[in-house]
Amino acid sequence: MVGQERTVLPLLAEDEFGLTAVSATLTFIVAFGLVKAATNFVAGTLSDRIGRKPVLVAGWLVGLPVPLLIMWAPSWGWVVAANVLLGVNQGLTWSTTVIMKIDLVGPEQRGLAMGFNEAAGYGAVALTALATGAIAETWGLRPAPFLLGVAFVALGLGLSSALVRETRAHAALEARGHDGPGGGLTTREVVVLTSFREKALSATSQAGLVNNLNDGLAWGLFPLHFAAAGMSVGRIGVLAATYPAVWGLGQLVTGGLSDRIGRKPLIAGGMFVQAVAIAAVAVVDGFIAWAAAAALLGAGTAMVYPTLLAAIGDVAHPGWRARAVGVYRLWRDAGYAVGALLAGVVADLFDVGVAIWTVALLTAASGLVVVVRMYETHPRPGRTPPAPRPVDLES
Repeated sequence: MVGQERTVLPLLAEDEFGLTAVSATLTFIVAFGLVKAATNFVAGTLSDRIGRKPVLVAGWLVGLPVPLLIMWAPSWGWVVAANVLLGVNQGLTWSTTVIMKIDLVGPEQRGLAMGFNEAAGYGAVALTALATGAIAETWGLRPAPFLLGVAFVALGLGLSSALVRETRAHAALEARGHDGPGGGLTTREVVVLTSFREKALSATSQAGLVNNLNDGLAWGLFPLHFAAAGMSVGRIGVLAATYPAVWGLGQLVTGGLSDRIGRKPLIAGGMFVQAVAIAAVAVVDGFIAWAAAAALLGAGTAMVYPTLLAAIGDVAHPGWRARAVGVYRLWRDAGYAVGALLAGVVADLFDVGVAIWTVALLTAASGLVVVVRMYETHPRPGRTPPAPRPVDLES
């Protein structure tokens, strides 16, 4: 559902709707990011209260109109409205699948499970970005590429309704033997802990925000950057697919690797790799060089993405883990909106190259925050785990 937009939508804004300001073009990402961030938080809370499966199915129902709205949109406002619904769809469905996998696996393989989950998602993003680029080059930017979305939403709703089982009881079972702050925390307390007070949770939240900030840059600005250099739509599709393809496949390795070597090295290292890759996009020129930079960006993101989720699962008590995942994903997906706004404003005031450099420097700074603030949440086998961190809810 997200992949159908990666190649086509930024080009559609210019070619069919005549948007020339970069900030106006990226409004669809701002709308998507803000709504998805808020919906992530709601999804975590609802999953604790009513169960995981009802939230999952509701998300797919909301997603039904998305490809149709884009196909038939008479104005750019319709596209933005479609992305509001896409944000709700993604917030409900993806948050819930993450929570369900954390429910189903034990702590020793949590990173591996997150790697599989994110690899499935971003592998599909890559394949769809590649497919829509090829379709658009042959049959135009609309409506043909978005027919894939009609099939995707039907499959998502059908599979979720017919095959998925409720997993909340697994979390309840795990909670009985879990140390640390109990499951009776209020939602406000979970928000404060995850966002600010608990060092590992807050460090992962800011890293998630910056990670999706640069993903918003890659989604909205890179196609325009490549098109300005004279790249064909088909080649832009290949570049747009390379980054999530490496990201998706890489998580099959990095998720399990974090179970063996720990979370912190992969998170900090991944943020630094992303910073180098983003800077490279601004410095190099040509299809091969940009493809290499996109692959490096995918590798850095693969190091970070499943590992952040696994770290949340390490620290959060099963009784409030779904809400902690929701809060983390609220911060993480707010990065889409922050990245689109920042990149659009800087690109309009200066140029696209300055916007890319700005995001590269922010990404490197985020890696430094992880180095300084985060402790290791999943020690390597054979090492004594860290003592439980006292949590002061009154100060």
